[in-house]
Amino acid sequence: MGASGRTPARGPGGARPRLAVWKFASCDGCQLTLLDCEEELLSVAAQVEIAYFLEASSAPGPGPYDLSLVEGSITTPDDLERIRHVRRVSTRLVTIGACATAGGIQALRDFADVREFLSVVYARPDYIATLDRSTPISAHVPVDFELRGCPIDKRQLLEVVSAFLAGRRPVVPPNSVCVECKARGNACVMVAHGTPCLGPVTQAGCGALCPAFDRGCYGCFGPMESPNVRALNRQLRELGMSTPELVRVYRTFNAGEEPFRQASEDADPELLGHEKAPGEDRGGRR
Repeated sequence: MGASGRTPARGPGGARPRLAVWKFASCDGCQLTLLDCEEELLSVAAQVEIAYFLEASSAPGPGPYDLSLVEGSITTPDDLERIRHVRRVSTRLVTIGACATAGGIQALRDFADVREFLSVVYARPDYIATLDRSTPISAHVPVDFELRGCPIDKRQLLEVVSAFLAGRRPVVPPNSVCVECKARGNACVMVAHGTPCLGPVTQAGCGALCPAFDRGCYGCFGPMESPNVRALNRQLRELGMSTPELVRVYRTFNAGEEPFRQASEDADPELLGHEKAPGEDRGGRR
């Protein structure tokens, strides 16, 4: 029985559940987090069959899979076809990291014309097959759970895998980084030093790493539930942030998350590079 008292998920005939790890447009950092689990990964490997994980093995096994972990955003037509295939062969699909949950740093192109970038970077842009936008996995297929972070936290990753093995919902704290600062005994960098910080609107998960070294939070884990970004914008302006700085602080790893996108647009509508079509939400979905 699992920790929740429920029977762990099993494959056909009572076999070990089959785990797959997939990469789309990303830096591989979240997959490396799984490999960095080391001793913990050995325990997981004893409970599951790691059937597909190109970062760790050159011998991938065919589907179907009981649980798929997906890293990266959708940026090309090939990505779009592949993620639909992954969804078809996966009983449960969990997205891991900011690229998969929000479009990643590459979603900055959503604020401009990607064709302009192509013409500047490539000698023959007509050879490049790309979508106009970088979008999260959930914009294209149903997702069972999103694990945020750039990169993800290994403790949260192990909790997600363990939860799905036990047939329960993962327990990931919904609170802000400020709670982690209090738990760690950090002095508030905004109050004590006047350092701009996204901690009040960012989901916990990093252990308040940057504030622990007297640096402001960069929002690596994306917006917390119901963040008051407008109030934070006012505070950041009082700390001396200019309009371009305020826009840039939200346009990083999680620029595609609607609260951060809206915060950057509210900061200065004249700097908008992308206007959403009527009925369009995060990731270009309708």
